[in-house]
Amino acid sequence: MSEPRASAGPKPAVARAESPESRPSESKTRVAAQRAAAARPRGRPDAMHRAQLLAWAPVLFQAAWVLRERGLLRELIARVAQGASVDELATATDTSPYGVTVLLEAGLATDLVVQQEGRFRPTALAYLVERDPMTRANMNFVQDVCYRAMGHLGEAIASGKPAGLAELGPWSTVYAGLAELGEPARTSWLEFDHFYSDDSFPLVLPQVFSSRPARVLDVGGNTGKFALACLGYDPDVRITVADLPGQLESCRREVEQAGDGRRVSYHPVDLLALDAALPAGHDVIWMSQFLCCFSEVEVVHILRLARSVMGPATRLLIMDNFWDRQQTRAAEVVLQAASLYFTCVANGNSRLYDSGTLRRCVERAGLEIVDERHGVGLGHSLLECRGAPGAATGAAPGGR
Repeated sequence: MSEPRASAGPKPAVARAESPESRPSESKTRVAAQRAAAARPRGRPDAMHRAQLLAWAPVLFQAAWVLRERGLLRELIARVAQGASVDELATATDTSPYGVTVLLEAGLATDLVVQQEGRFRPTALAYLVERDPMTRANMNFVQDVCYRAMGHLGEAIASGKPAGLAELGPWSTVYAGLAELGEPARTSWLEFDHFYSDDSFPLVLPQVFSSRPARVLDVGGNTGKFALACLGYDPDVRITVADLPGQLESCRREVEQAGDGRRVSYHPVDLLALDAALPAGHDVIWMSQFLCCFSEVEVVHILRLARSVMGPATRLLIMDNFWDRQQTRAAEVVLQAASLYFTCVANGNSRLYDSGTLRRCVERAGLEIVDERHGVGLGHSLLECRGAPGAATGAAPGGR
């Protein structure tokens, strides 16, 4: 609803509304709340405003997406000094004036644009949606991977299975089908995953190689990004990548294209299988953005598998994002919302954990955290673990 505006012309006669004070049944608390709401400056959403933004969030997200994809935000930014009219934007983006109008009005609702004398200008939020790499990666991931799937969230919560995954393919988990995932979902998935890890790898490699490891085991190596980073950092290190067979093929292609295949070996494994095992003989075991892909029971199982092949000097390094260790509310929102992707699409039973939960899993697996860093790159934490004195080394079979 629009706010009342001053009018230069005469107003039609209307019955005067009864003031709150004239109604004996109206409580003083309600009167005070009404006055406070009326005095609240525009731009500071109250609870009712936020409630409506939430109610219409799926619709307004799509409007923002189309504003970006049809180039309307780009054109608005290019014309920020003078602003742009509906007709100008329609011509520049090959969009009907009607389409431009409804999209811009949705942009007014979300504060993407402002209107002055019939011309529109972008806000700071518009610049983020158009140009910010994190916002683009998140929006692409939501649009291409999560959007339709989230219509099945209630079913996923009730069943403990990724009911929304059926929108993408016939697999039991997204990891089983990742190598076959269609476009644009596969590209958006990989860009989302790599965006949050790639910048952190250079920051942690000095710690990874502080003990001069000869052999590194990368558990859940995905497309080989970390393996390639290690090969570039140390000319002598040898890497073993452990992952599902389909993912290892993707990893092998990337490594061979980089010309570094001779120092990499591959260990195909389904870590939830009853006979799952990891290869022994490594100085460092690495897990990056990996344990969040499993339930707490499964995390303990996987850590026990790692513990079973660790010697007295073996270091286990876990890099992940903990929502309770973030420095901004924006980062917390990303992680708390992304947990629902795991619920509805990835596997039905995991999430982006808080640090306390993962610490308990580490301890249950017979390990201890000997060093921890937070605030690495885009909100990562790095935990260094060793075998706990006196802890059993056998790995118990996992379950779903």
